[in-house]
Amino acid sequence: MDHHDAEADFEQLLRAADLRVTRPRLAVLRAVRRHPHADTGSVLAAVRTEEPTVSHQAVYDVLGVLSDSGLVRRIQPAGSVARYELRVGDNHHHVVCRSCGTVADVDCAVGVRPCLDASDTHGFVVDEAEVTYWGLCPACATAPATATATEN
Repeated sequence: MDHHDAEADFEQLLRAADLRVTRPRLAVLRAVRRHPHADTGSVLAAVRTEEPTVSHQAVYDVLGVLSDSGLVRRIQPAGSVARYELRVGDNHHHVVCRSCGTVADVDCAVGVRPCLDASDTHGFVVDEAEVTYWGLCPACATAPATATATEN
């Protein structure tokens, strides 16, 4: 998909969600597309490369509106800052590196949304499951052991 097609798609997505098409909203969507799983600061930095005057608050507000409307998915692994991605609505999961914090997508392993089959729902009507796998990314797993602070 070339740049023009993606831009038209973003405009169509915003209109379909009854959101006005604005330069900050388009810039945030482009930034999240270029940097999946980026945190707010990273999205802000990416947006400012094309819209230098946009404020932190404006980006924060746009991320909130896009998340609330379902155009952007907000994820927040335990102990991590909120991160954003365009991949929505498919109930995919994430793997997070304990060392560097890198996040990657993980499709459900088998079947259609198998993670929705909770052993006991306690009466809840479950419509989504969020699974986070934790470990070390390839770079951190193969990095030489670093000196740990053992001095008291």
